[in-house]
Amino acid sequence: MASNGIARLTRLTTIMTLLQSRRIITAQNIADKFGISIRTAYRDIRVLEEAGIPIVTEEGKGYSLMQGYLLPPVMFTEAEANALVTAEKIIETNTDTSLKKNYGDAISKIRSIMRHSMKDKADLLADRIQIRNNFADNQASNYLSLFQTAIIHFRAIQIDYTSETGDSSKRIIEPLALYSTQGNWVLIAFCRLRKEHRAFRLDRIKSHIELNEYFAPHNFSLQDFFEECKQKYFSTPDTPLS
Repeated sequence: MASNGIARLTRLTTIMTLLQSRRIITAQNIADKFGISIRTAYRDIRVLEEAGIPIVTEEGKGYSLMQGYLLPPVMFTEAEANALVTAEKIIETNTDTSLKKNYGDAISKIRSIMRHSMKDKADLLADRIQIRNNFADNQASNYLSLFQTAIIHFRAIQIDYTSETGDSSKRIIEPLALYSTQGNWVLIAFCRLRKEHRAFRLDRIKSHIELNEYFAPHNFSLQDFFEECKQKYFSTPDTPLS
């Protein structure tokens, strides 16, 4: 019985973390994650509500935390802390400086809530991990964070772009998706100049202007784009189209 109680306490703690990390979760999400019944998931939610956690029920959607409510800082397990340290090392080798800065700021906040003993172990592991980058032609960019924001806010951007052949052009684009290949970040966007979806390597964007203009969301799937490129070019779109 004691072990069952500990398991449930761990599950309730994880549900609280899910509530804080997502806008909304469903009883089905909880049931699938822990391999429990929907009825048990409902009981867990009631236990948290009775413990004073302000959970809002959205009919037909799921559960969320009351806006403005913050749970106490989460304590990481040793394995989770090790995963964060490893991810930090991987990010440090990324060619986009905006990603490295923003992740560095985030990991500093995470480290600030770690126990001192865990910080010491994380520092030790950080000194013993190295990620080697074997791509010799990678070029640095500083636009990943900009286009991540543009994608989720549907914001149009004007760019000065230099193609693989050295041709320069000024375009207004509607950013849709990002992928990384061979150490370089590639933006998929609707190009108003060419009136079609195009791929742009971030390191070839020489300057940009954030327009005070928002576009209507596209019915776009990154996987569908890849399939379209396979049919059109008989290969994966690892070589930018622009």
